Amino acid sequence: MHDVAQRHTFAEVESLYRAKPGAVSETSRLKLNIERPLRIGCGAGYSGDRIEPALELVERGRLDYLVFECLAERTIALAQQEKDRDAQAGFDPRLRERMEAVLAESRARGITIITNMGAANPHAAAACVRDVARRAGVDSLRIAVVTGDDVRPELASGAYRSSETEEPFPADSVVSANAYLGAEPIVEALQRGADVVITGRVADPSLFVAPILAAFDWSLEDWPRVGLATLAGHLLECGGQVTGGYFADPGFKDVPHLDRLGFPLAEVSPAGDVVVTKVPGSGGLVTVATCTEQLLYEVHDPAAYFTPDVVADFSRVTIEPDGADRVRVAGASGRRRPDMLKVSVGQYEGWTGEGQISYAGPGAVARARLAADVVAKRLTTMGIVASDVRYDLIGVDALHGGASVPACEPYEVRLRVAARTATEGDAWKVAREVESLYTNGPAGGGGASTVVKRVLAMESALIPRASVPWRIQYETVA
Repeated sequence: MHDVAQRHTFAEVESLYRAKPGAVSETSRLKLNIERPLRIGCGAGYSGDRIEPALELVERGRLDYLVFECLAERTIALAQQEKDRDAQAGFDPRLRERMEAVLAESRARGITIITNMGAANPHAAAACVRDVARRAGVDSLRIAVVTGDDVRPELASGAYRSSETEEPFPADSVVSANAYLGAEPIVEALQRGADVVITGRVADPSLFVAPILAAFDWSLEDWPRVGLATLAGHLLECGGQVTGGYFADPGFKDVPHLDRLGFPLAEVSPAGDVVVTKVPGSGGLVTVATCTEQLLYEVHDPAAYFTPDVVADFSRVTIEPDGADRVRVAGASGRRRPDMLKVSVGQYEGWTGEGQISYAGPGAVARARLAADVVAKRLTTMGIVASDVRYDLIGVDALHGGASVPACEPYEVRLRVAARTATEGDAWKVAREVESLYTNGPAGGGGASTVVKRVLAMESALIPRASVPWRIQYETVA
């Protein structure tokens, strides 16, 4: 796009996009620089999200791009564990299901798909997408695989320390180390005609920043515009949160038809106007309030929101209604992108043993507290060394501890005891002590359960951008 000045009218772009699969050539895509609002939908806000709203966006959203944002902090570390067990695994477990739902229809409508569902194994994810395409009879599909975010070899050098503890990372405990890439490789992939872009760790808003920059030929160093694109991405990235899902609070913030919540899309104009909306008739709502809550979500400093693409400034953003389920946002800007990239590091930190048991009827709380006291004394007697132990009465003090004061005596309560230990054996001892309350008192315990897990903890580090060279590999389904 950078060396092509030609712009297409709305009708010309519609003709290109709505052509039969394979009709949009790479040359046409390289020249595509539209003068109408770009339409980008979010098909998922996390790995386990619903699939039907994405298909609704494809069928009724008149989209140009569909983005699946499916990586949380620990997701890629868990995926790396899967890849270590099976070299063909390590990508999002619902990738196939999502692609089976939307790939063929997206291709027929000229919708480009961008996703970080590659997780720890983007190449295996691409193989999965190729298989889905062939089975669905989709051909002339160009897939771009973005890699380079895995920086475990860099961390192994011992040159980097935890941002939280300032300690080096023990080489034998690190499971994953992934730098947050930005929009740059995705922009290149789109400029080279990719129909599907699969990445590993990429910053959430960057998945949306890329198609905006690519479509309008905005420079990666036009910081105010990149800040604006980041605002659009930040509002969309969590899917149903901005259309009322996380917003809903019965009697205070009522949201209609949550059972068929529609996922968001944004209309972004070449002039930088951004409107957040959803498919007409879908459940949920898009209001100034829903967008305001999402704007502040996970943003520590609205005037300096650090991403790999820009230090975004949301401090002067305005949010105004623009019709039913339409909200216009403006006023975002940005400064030069940081020289350092954040790295999420997954590492093993011992084991957790957990046991639960329920008590009901008169005196349920007193019996549950007695049970907790019994377990505490038993663990001391057994010499169990734990770095952290919790005794929670779910429904009474599990969230706020001693600050919780129930308005009335609960008729039922569930005791949960959880402890972190250095060994798996000690973790099992903790869990089994709770189960033993069945017959060792107090009275009336039931529904006991036990679980032991290896702790996969997350820390972060900073790494120079120059130490994280990204790569793109293109694959084609003929």
